[in-house]
Amino acid sequence: MSAVFKALSHPVRRQIVAMLQKRPMTSGEIAAAFDMAWPSVTGHLGALKEADLVETEREGTSVRDRLNLTAVEEAIGVLLAITQKAKAARKRGNAPSRPSLRSKHA
Repeated sequence: MSAVFKALSHPVRRQIVAMLQKRPMTSGEIAAAFDMAWPSVTGHLGALKEADLVETEREGTSVRDRLNLTAVEEAIGVLLAITQKAKAARKRGNAPSRPSLRSKHA
């Protein structure tokens, strides 16, 4: 699971994930959305594939990358479990509450 969060730590990879939420895309379509060298884009795609967030599908001679919803759902589940445990601990008084982001002088 840490590979998923590490892969999502980079803004370009998060943008690729957002693009793939809409539809499967070829690596060329993905690369066209960025102002960076092709090897950099394929490196980011590789990191997403290594974390199992992106899968490759072949249809004839076409190769498209698509979002692996199972991996995304697992990551969401982990985050939800963490937040639910933290909320429960706060209710019991076992965890410090998060300081307010509002100014005390407002």
